[in-house]
Amino acid sequence: MNGWLLAAGGVAAVTTLIHATAGGRSVVRPLLGSAVAAEPRRTLHVVWHMVTADLLLSSIALLALAFAAAPSTALVLFIAAQYLAYAAVFLTVTLAADWPRPLLQLPQWMLLLPVGVLALIGTA
Repeated sequence: MNGWLLAAGGVAAVTTLIHATAGGRSVVRPLLGSAVAAEPRRTLHVVWHMVTADLLLSSIALLALAFAAAPSTALVLFIAAQYLAYAAVFLTVTLAADWPRPLLQLPQWMLLLPVGVLALIGTA
């Protein structure tokens, strides 16, 4: 068993759960009830569910890879790269906003970054 990948998969699974529950309430419901035009509103709704699917599938993959006799380094690196890229996007958008305490306004990077780092360590 690879403990680093198990930790990455566990954090990814928790991230998926938070995304689907808390994010659904605080992001999707307000979006769907907003005055944004129908096409962009529905497109963003689809993108939300695509992210949910990606988070779920990658957490399952990391957990399965943690118990694999010879985990695929390429797959782990791909998943790590995704999470690191997601964290970078959140940090970039957050820091570009004119908000007080910007790192706490969009804190998703705090869950995404550890998954990428733990997965990278798990390939060593």
